[in-house]
Amino acid sequence: MYSFNSRVRYSELNHRKGLLDCSSIINYFQDCSTFQSEDLNQGLAYLQAANRVWLLNSWQLNILKPARLGDNILIGTWAYDFKGFYGYRNFIMKNDLDEVLAVANSIWVYVDTSSGKPTRIPKDYAATSGYGFEPAYPMEQAQRKIDFPEKYEALEPFVVTKSNIDSYNHVNNGQYVKLAEEYLPDDFIVRKMRVEYRAQATLGKIIIPLLAVNNNFHTIALADEQHNPYAIVEFHGSPYD
Repeated sequence: MYSFNSRVRYSELNHRKGLLDCSSIINYFQDCSTFQSEDLNQGLAYLQAANRVWLLNSWQLNILKPARLGDNILIGTWAYDFKGFYGYRNFIMKNDLDEVLAVANSIWVYVDTSSGKPTRIPKDYAATSGYGFEPAYPMEQAQRKIDFPEKYEALEPFVVTKSNIDSYNHVNNGQYVKLAEEYLPDDFIVRKMRVEYRAQATLGKIIIPLLAVNNNFHTIALADEQHNPYAIVEFHGSPYD
């Protein structure tokens, strides 16, 4: 497992709830995998030179315990499989008592940027890249695709701004989560989250949030003007043990 240590910062908290929310956890996880890639010389510069990119297809996040201001945390990640043009990666966040705070499963697509299409991962990629394999985390894996409910409410549209964009010139994966969190009630504590990414929103695009609520599930599609989702974020709330 590749890992780094950190401490929960004031600037990372959801201040209405006093804890790290999903988008902050996802940012830690994305940074962790980016650090690993850079340390293995498989980072942004390498991928750009090779006309390749890893695009995130889906997240599944389970939050077991809340992380709060000042907590010392360890963030870790490891790849557990490459198959076809898909890469599979786990993430974990622990406190200084070695308790698991959050764990995630993620699925990535290996894309040829010159054609814009997925391309097969070389058979020896795990070894030659240095990522290697470790066993998958023992969590129940949810379906990759999210069925968006037929009944939903279309909310106020907004325009994609520069602050939403990453180095690939489209809305960052974590930004979709942060944008979707805006539509959760203040008293809604997320225990589980799933995200499915379907299309890439770029600077100046109009996004229409579509909200569907069913008991403890809040599902938000961030969609184009024809209600075709760029991303679907499903939040499941329940009390902590």
